[in-house]
Amino acid sequence: MNLTATPPHSFPGKAPMTLANFLTAPFPEPVEIPGLDITGPARFHNRELSWLGFNWRVMEEAGNPRVPLMERLRFISISATNLDEFYTVRVAGLRELARAGNTTPGIDGLTPAEQLELINAEARRLMQSQQSMLDGLLAEMTSEGIHILSRRDLTEADRAELDTIFLDKVFPILSPLAIDPAHPFPFIPNTGFSLALQLERKGNKTAQQALLPIPAQIPRFIALPSGDETLRYLPLEELLLDNIKRLFPGCKLKSHCAFRVLRDSDLEVEEEAEDLVREFETALKRRRRGEVVRLKISSGAPHGLREVISRELKVGEEEIVEIDGMIGISALSELVEASPARLLWPGFTPRVPERVQDHEGDMFAAIRQKDMLLHHPYETFDMVVRFLEQAALDPDVVAIKQTLYRTSKNSPIVEALCEAAEAGKSVTALVELKARFDEAANIRQSRRLERSGAHVVYGFVDLKTHAKISTVVRREGDRLVTYTHYGTGNYHPITARFYTDLSLFTCDTALGRDATKVFNYVSGYAEPETLENLAISPLTLKPRLLDMIAREAEFAKAGKPAEIWAKMNALIEEEVIDALYAASQAGVKINLVIRGICGLRPGVKGLSENIRVKSIIGRYLEHSRIVCFGNGHGLPSRAARVFISSADWMGRNLNRRVETLVSIENPTVKAQIVSQIMAANLADVAQSWLMAPDGSFHRVALTEGEFAFNCHKFFMENPSLSGRGSAGASDVPKLTHTET
Repeated sequence: MNLTATPPHSFPGKAPMTLANFLTAPFPEPVEIPGLDITGPARFHNRELSWLGFNWRVMEEAGNPRVPLMERLRFISISATNLDEFYTVRVAGLRELARAGNTTPGIDGLTPAEQLELINAEARRLMQSQQSMLDGLLAEMTSEGIHILSRRDLTEADRAELDTIFLDKVFPILSPLAIDPAHPFPFIPNTGFSLALQLERKGNKTAQQALLPIPAQIPRFIALPSGDETLRYLPLEELLLDNIKRLFPGCKLKSHCAFRVLRDSDLEVEEEAEDLVREFETALKRRRRGEVVRLKISSGAPHGLREVISRELKVGEEEIVEIDGMIGISALSELVEASPARLLWPGFTPRVPERVQDHEGDMFAAIRQKDMLLHHPYETFDMVVRFLEQAALDPDVVAIKQTLYRTSKNSPIVEALCEAAEAGKSVTALVELKARFDEAANIRQSRRLERSGAHVVYGFVDLKTHAKISTVVRREGDRLVTYTHYGTGNYHPITARFYTDLSLFTCDTALGRDATKVFNYVSGYAEPETLENLAISPLTLKPRLLDMIAREAEFAKAGKPAEIWAKMNALIEEEVIDALYAASQAGVKINLVIRGICGLRPGVKGLSENIRVKSIIGRYLEHSRIVCFGNGHGLPSRAARVFISSADWMGRNLNRRVETLVSIENPTVKAQIVSQIMAANLADVAQSWLMAPDGSFHRVALTEGEFAFNCHKFFMENPSLSGRGSAGASDVPKLTHTET
């Protein structure tokens, strides 16, 4: 792909721009926000409202005509799942603080109660928009031959088919429950979905209330046969309502409603727990029975049913949300997986790096040649798995150390570690039990590793180990060589298919020593006295960032070029934001690519004139963390200081987790990050949203027919620089000041 021939793209109110123009053009005219005290808490945008703003962007992709229809349905499902998790963790925590009378304001000056009021209002508005967006998508799906039916749409042939499905696959799992003094209201778990029924006995006409929990083990949508290529689905709740007479013989259905429960899923662990695994197992049971933080119920639910549900679940009116439409939108993801290919993204097969192919799949030989940075999912995550599988089988490998924060259920990485341990190699697995919602899976993995003979450590009770590091020590001749992998994402082969992340493979001795010191710190509390090319939180990472930002400000004050490019999922840490504000005021040009939460206000007069923030929401979920400092030479530049990291710029990552910030020294890898990955992210228009000073985001405006550069498409079409083999990296497209 010759990027110099690529059509230019535009930004709102601007003439067509190349990347060179974008990087060198004056920043937008700064604005004054009436009443905003730029020295007080209002200089920060609220974290929770910023997160809701991110979820708005995800939901609004469901209305993006450039996205295939069923991928748009996926976006609306993701937005619903995100909102559920937000309430079960973040909102649950704020609710607890507010109920305890805590009035301590956040960095933006809002108390927990004030935040809850704003969150609930915005979340209700978001859910209304989800339903409206879904109505439009369902109409488009119908026109494409995908039909979501109600029980009233069923034909006799349909009912004959459904009879077999109901009796064989549904009926044995159901537990119809009467609600009366002899049958107490049952426990409904987190995300539990149920039907509440008002019944009438046909004989004596007496009323009866009942509950029908809908098992999560059964698909939400049941496929029905059709005589052509159309797809027909019946929601499970419709099938149940159509079979009430089988579930409650002798009763007639008078009225009903559906409801769904969200419970507090935050997890507390005693700091002095003697047996950390047992303590986590106990905490997981407590989580399952957490207080209800939100009740979603059908709009117009019968008064008697609504009253008994809210009373038994102990929820107030402010925690009840009436839904005029589908409850449990997250389940729509089932339909996406069964969709015709024409309504999904075109297929893409991740590349195997050419250098690995040149060495016939030998990862160690490829890494020995020089450092290699893989950009997932464009370069296959299978190389990370192969690295460990090869190490497990290699008789010259003597030791493997591995962090595990999140991984897949049947993890090939855990399998490789077990195989290595069983082969007699020294294997140390650092398993983080506090990986939210993956705690139970990580307990299972740790027990399996222990049975194989691996050393399993759990790190600190009060710090999450979020760093992504793997080391393989190999005997080569009369010396030991350490091969190291540093990642920005989890060792999870499934999420690696749609999360964009970076994998650095190196046998650099300094980076190998640094990795070993991190493992010793977590396993033996041996705080490293020095690290050569690495900074770690909670010890040195934040001080290193603050120092680099301050140095860039000094370059600006001295009249030298001064720039910062950074990419991450979230920016909310108070000291870092204030450092960026100070750098902006000194004249440093700062371009930030923040996918989700951003507490910084860009483009505010007297505060952040030289800061631009954008968010990319597209086919892949942006997850890599990168920071580039011009180092007195501007960007892009060979003299730049370039880092990859496991940490977002949040208080938890910089102060309460073990994280890494890896200095990139290899010139080819540095060029790949600056002139290819970061430059393409900054040049993206097709998937980009620009942040306004008030914290809102607006999609980049395009005129009809105008070309819009898409960074995901660019990465799918072009190999990474450092993964090139004998062909070399010189002919791989890069985006620089002189290219579009």
